[in-house]
Amino acid sequence: MEESKQHSRMVDALLLLLTIAPLALAIVLKVLFTPDAPLEDGVSISGALVYFTIPMPLQAWPITEAQINSWAVILSILGLCLYLTHGIKVVPDSKRQLAAEWIVDTVSHLVTSNMGEKFIDFAPFVAGILGLSALSSLSSLLGLFAPTSDLNIVLGWAILVFILITHYKLKGGLWEYIKGFFSPIPLFAPLNIIGEFATPISMSFRHYGNVMSGMVISTLIAYALRSLSKMLLGWLPGALGTIPFLQIGLPAVLSLYFDIFSGCMQAFIFAMLTMMFVSTAEPEEE
Repeated sequence: MEESKQHSRMVDALLLLLTIAPLALAIVLKVLFTPDAPLEDGVSISGALVYFTIPMPLQAWPITEAQINSWAVILSILGLCLYLTHGIKVVPDSKRQLAAEWIVDTVSHLVTSNMGEKFIDFAPFVAGILGLSALSSLSSLLGLFAPTSDLNIVLGWAILVFILITHYKLKGGLWEYIKGFFSPIPLFAPLNIIGEFATPISMSFRHYGNVMSGMVISTLIAYALRSLSKMLLGWLPGALGTIPFLQIGLPAVLSLYFDIFSGCMQAFIFAMLTMMFVSTAEPEEE
């Protein structure tokens, strides 16, 4: 019995390591590849770092910080899911099993209330979208470049959702799908086609724009407060004149909004749009 408990603890420790290690490695990579800051005083807002490139026939394939961080978040979510579900029992006797069941019940209720009972099997996908989007945005709290700040990452999610939407629309038949572009009158066909392909673009730009704008606004305000502190309090003697006192407090409050609240809200909105578009795409039963 004691040997079984010891084995279970070892597995738990390995799963926790799988949860933490990917993000820790992403932080190490960022530290190793981040160039030295310039000596001149100024604000710098740049995209994801390019770690290396892979030669390809048409053009080189850059491996960026956003891609690495996205995979780090995916592996961390995998480790967390394995940890929460390790050793589950019919009657819950641990807080982590209760947490896992609460997540399942909450997402299942969210799906059934917005999509209907017949879409209950869609719950794991919605949970994946929520977790991946929210944790990708929250990774900025660790000093990482948030994958949701890269349009390519979010556009990839939106294209996957668009494929699902098209799949459900084609359930009514290819001819019915094509005929829908000419409804209510053939004159609207160009607008309907544009509207069809505008779905993934609008979803991705909405998510990316809100996350990226928050990062830019936070950076600009932090720089402005540092400059204002230097201008007003630079006369203080010694090292006191170099301390950006005005930066204390406000950037942390902005981080609570842009990094936590806004990031989680955008994940929820993206999941809600996914459920709405997919559920309305399936043809109504006669």
